Amino acid sequence: MMNDQILPEDADNALLIGRAQLPEGPAVIVVRGESVHDITASFPTVRDLTESEDPVAAVRAATGSVIDTIAEIWANTAPDTRDPRRPWLLSPIDLHVVKASGVTFPVSMLERIIEERARGEADAADTIRDVITDALDGDLQGLVPGSAEAARLKDALIEAGLWSQYLEVGIGPDAEIFSKAPVLATVGGGSDVGVLAESRWNNPEPEIVLVVSSAGVIVGATLGNDVNLRDIEGRSALLLGRAKDNNASASVGPFIRLFDDGFDLDHVRAESVSLSIHGEDGYVLDAVSHMSRISRDPADLVRQAAGAHHSYPDGFVLYLGTMFAPTDDRGEAGRGFTHHLGDVVRIASPRLGALINRVQHSESLPPWSFGIGALMANLASRGLLAESGLLADERLGKATA
Repeated sequence: MMNDQILPEDADNALLIGRAQLPEGPAVIVVRGESVHDITASFPTVRDLTESEDPVAAVRAATGSVIDTIAEIWANTAPDTRDPRRPWLLSPIDLHVVKASGVTFPVSMLERIIEERARGEADAADTIRDVITDALDGDLQGLVPGSAEAARLKDALIEAGLWSQYLEVGIGPDAEIFSKAPVLATVGGGSDVGVLAESRWNNPEPEIVLVVSSAGVIVGATLGNDVNLRDIEGRSALLLGRAKDNNASASVGPFIRLFDDGFDLDHVRAESVSLSIHGEDGYVLDAVSHMSRISRDPADLVRQAAGAHHSYPDGFVLYLGTMFAPTDDRGEAGRGFTHHLGDVVRIASPRLGALINRVQHSESLPPWSFGIGALMANLASRGLLAESGLLADERLGKATA
């Protein structure tokens, strides 16, 4: 898993920030050439960096010592062989709220309807897929959610008895926006991701993740795996939390690429995201998602997530959804794809690099224990909170209360 290129193809022109674990605690890092620099003295948290007036200028001006090469840090990130005395990669976000948008690609919408009607039973999926595809009678790719044409399709499907809550968020005016994970609960590239031991029908969801400031400004992007338990969500949409939010069930990384003159939201709109899964049983799956096929523009998803109706004082990240919905059988006919323990999942794009994780049971992975309180205590013990905007924000809040 660890002998893989994780940097973007144009890494020399990319402004990449992230986090690494050092013996004394988490550090905010920037990649410069083959070296990784610790800029924690300037930015104790990534939140501080993304909340700065000009993150690009701030990172370029930040100085810090070299902690190692990217190759050495990446090689030390594998959980089984990690040396805790040396740096390893963490998720590149810290205090940002972790949000996700769902059913943003037509093929994903179709598979959610199938999950709902199959009630979590994978062996019923093929028959239901044929019925729904025939009923839709056409390519949904050009359908604009919330449009008059979408409303007419909704009326027709209701009349036919085929309306679904997933069609509502897929072609209706309001996007599905949900909380994917608690603050500080995401894992980074090279770490294990978790699925519940009880799940028998699950898959990765390769996605681009936007990084958004408290002012609603999109400051950068990274990759994510919105791990999905299809059988559990298929039993009831009200089980979304159990299906989506478990120990190590959200990965982000390997780095945040900040928006600058050479990379912006238009590049995200044109990006392709590839997925490969390699199983210990010799199984191999390869797929690709094209952001050009998303049904809702990324900027619109950000506007639906944040605004006058909902603010995020420390900023947030937003998974944009996936068009990956594996239907090929893995093993027993009619059961579709599901993970096996030890699967190595590689999610990659030309401008964002590669996010690589191994699949294990959530229950068997180390419990999430380093939360907001632990981070604040650690930064305080290192004398770093005085450099953080968090103290200034707290004083301002008290002054205006």
